[in-house]
Amino acid sequence: MKLKLFACAALGASLFAAEPTVVRPGQMPKAGTVSDRFLSYNVEMVEVTGGRFWVPYGSKKENSAPPAASASGPAIDPSAFRLREPIDLSNERLRKLAAALGPAYIRVSGTWANSAYFQDSDEPPAATPPKGFGSVLTRKQWQGVIDFAKATNAEVMTSFTISPGVRDANGVWTPEEAWKLVKFTKSAGGRIAAAELFNEPTFAAIGGAPKGYTAADFARDFAIFHSFAREAVPDMLILAPGSVGEAMKMSSMPMLKSEDMLAAIKDDIDVFSYHFYPAVSQRCGGTGGPMHTTTQAALSEDFLSTTDRDEAFYTALRDRFAPGKPIWLTETGEAACGGNPWAADFIDSFRFLDQNGRLARKGVQVIAHNTLAASDYGLIDESTLNPRPNYWSALLWNKLMGTTVLAAGTSPEANLHLYAHCLRGTPGGVAVLALSLDRDASHDLQIAGQAERYTLTAKQLEGTIVELNGRELRLTGDGDVPQLEGKRVRGKVALPAASITFLGFTSAANPSCQ
Repeated sequence: MKLKLFACAALGASLFAAEPTVVRPGQMPKAGTVSDRFLSYNVEMVEVTGGRFWVPYGSKKENSAPPAASASGPAIDPSAFRLREPIDLSNERLRKLAAALGPAYIRVSGTWANSAYFQDSDEPPAATPPKGFGSVLTRKQWQGVIDFAKATNAEVMTSFTISPGVRDANGVWTPEEAWKLVKFTKSAGGRIAAAELFNEPTFAAIGGAPKGYTAADFARDFAIFHSFAREAVPDMLILAPGSVGEAMKMSSMPMLKSEDMLAAIKDDIDVFSYHFYPAVSQRCGGTGGPMHTTTQAALSEDFLSTTDRDEAFYTALRDRFAPGKPIWLTETGEAACGGNPWAADFIDSFRFLDQNGRLARKGVQVIAHNTLAASDYGLIDESTLNPRPNYWSALLWNKLMGTTVLAAGTSPEANLHLYAHCLRGTPGGVAVLALSLDRDASHDLQIAGQAERYTLTAKQLEGTIVELNGRELRLTGDGDVPQLEGKRVRGKVALPAASITFLGFTSAANPSCQ
């Protein structure tokens, strides 16, 4: 009797066991396209000039300096900032790492860019900025940005100064500083490919704008900016509004509405831009509240789907005020205010790649990660210049995921997310990204044909050591990026719990990828 019951139980388990998710790369239809610079990055203006920026967690200098007044706000602990020296963009190792991510946009902006004074001379930087400005950008420093972009197959994206130092007696923006920067850029053999008027006008009150700055003021200033840009840099893409935080109010501070700003500037936009953070870090207001998150939520749909929430909000505005214009996400990361302590760990690679997949599928053309190498959300550790987990994820994305987006279909398993693009550089080829989000359960794929498998795992989700197909990823002894080698698979492919797998199908013969 016991034997019969055991046999029945075993039969029932086999009958109700989950069937593998089937992947047919040759049959996936085209869903859209993205820019060849889809995966880009930010180097904040404060990194270029030097100044007070988000100090990495655990730093011994964590309490060494108060913040700049313009970067401070309610509930922000002054110890969240530290004084940093200008980033060395001539560093060979940093250039090698960035070049491996090319082609890309390097966005040099951020709140500190809103009040930067361009010292248009070869003299050492002034000890203090002129009245109405918050920092000093030298020719040498901006030349470093131009040279870095050339060396790494990057195009420069930026924004301009809008603080009281560039305003006339009536408080109206003047392009004086912008003209200086553009003229020097041209004389130095550089190019500004794209620009916003200024960083995050929704938070103009803490972004260096004059007291009482309104959406009407923004529209007035933007009209002047548009005329300047068309005259000074006619091939530069004009981005706007560059807003953040409206889909779920990020702060109790006053905010301007994108809707009010866009109503007056809609015809002057080349690209609709917005910023997005799924959370606010512990630096800004502790660990509680609706905009804070935890590692326990990092792989949950509630957390990951915030990407869709903000995209839907800003795409709806784009469709109302600038229909048909491309949409770019020009600043994003694990959490605002420098990222949470786990932003540098493998656990954030799931958000990083899931966000890329979701937004590419929805037609977002460019995503600029914040940052390349500063604070906890940097792709590269700023002290050691060692790649972090998100860097390896970005490297695999760029190696495999081309510019044509495919409809991968939806997995019947809720915690298995699938995304697909044409395989970069391989006519007819397909790349599939599979995110196994269960912490304790594996998933199976049944693939049609043969593929090269690249699986990222970590012995500790909240750790920085990442393995590719079971081998630790690290730079070579010369500091070079290693070759990322796949393993050939066919048939059933087991996806470990909490793992990231790219599959490259070179012989998929997908007609959308020819």
